[in-house]
This record gives sequence, C-alpha cells and structure tokens, in this order.
Amino acid sequence: MLRSPAQVAATPDILLSDPIAWFFAEHQRHRQFCDLMQRASLATQFDEGVIRWLLDFVIHELGLHVLDEENDLFPLMRARAQPEDNIEALLGRLAGEHAKDLDRAATVRHHLETCLRQQAPIGRNNVRRRALEAFAAQERGHLALENAVILPLARLRLTERDLLDLSNRLAIRRGLARR
Repeated sequence: MLRSPAQVAATPDILLSDPIAWFFAEHQRHRQFCDLMQRASLATQFDEGVIRWLLDFVIHELGLHVLDEENDLFPLMRARAQPEDNIEALLGRLAGEHAKDLDRAATVRHHLETCLRQQAPIGRNNVRRRALEAFAAQERGHLALENAVILPLARLRLTERDLLDLSNRLAIRRGLARR
C-alpha cells in the first residue's frame, strides 16, 4: 500500500528562523518523497493521486531545493569554511549531483506524465520503474551526505548574520515576507 501524499507534510515555515534545522526537515521531506517514489515504482495499480503528487514534487520542489543550496547555502559554506574543512571538493561533487538530478528529474517527469496520460501504473513498465528507483536511490545518498557533513559544518561555521541572511533568502524564494 502506498503512503498517502497527504502524509508527507510540508516543512513548517516557522523553521525558517533556524535555516539549518529547516534544511534537515526539508531533507526529511525529500526522503519521504523518495520512499513514496520507491513504492510507486513497484505499484501494479494506477494511483492518479500519488502520481500527480510525485509529478508536482519533481516539477516544483526539486528545482527550488537545488536553488536553495547552490545559490544560498553553498556560497556561504565556501565563504566560511576553514582550510581543514576541505569543503570545495565535496561542494563540487554535490553541485555535479545537482546537475545530474535535474537531468534525471526531467526523465522521471516524462515517465510520470506518461503514466498519467495512459492511466498506467509505474510498476508495469520496467524502464519507468528502474528510472524512478534509481532516482530515489541517488537522492537518498545525496541527502545523507549533506546531512552528515554539510549541515553540521554549516552549523559550526556560519555566523548569526549568515544564518539570518540565509533564512531571509529561503523565505523570499517561497514568497514569505521577511526582514
């Protein structure tokens, strides 16, 4: 049985006052997306609600999250990291994964749109199933690395001003007035 998309709650806006906690919560939400995508990839019954929710997440949430990290978090990390943090190689790796994620997301989007158009379950097509499974697996690994290394280092290195600026930029990107 698929987990209802309604059970994947939005990250609470109140967490924006602590952007590192917000990123951890947002990453948890992305893991839930991956879990739902994994389950949907095995489904043999068409579930329009789940497929539409996954499609919406792919279209709207993934790109926004990449912007949050590439335009806001990673530049702050580069500015504040100490030489012993050896952060540049890791941020370069994550940025490369982001670029691949966006390409893979386009493929996943195509597969989800096809399933909706044909009213077909994902699990009945091996190409679609494997694409969704691979995307979910790669995303989980990416999130684990960010949670284990980047976010704890951000908590250690970013200044109060950095955190306030990051909070404001995240809020503005989401249409929430901050200052």
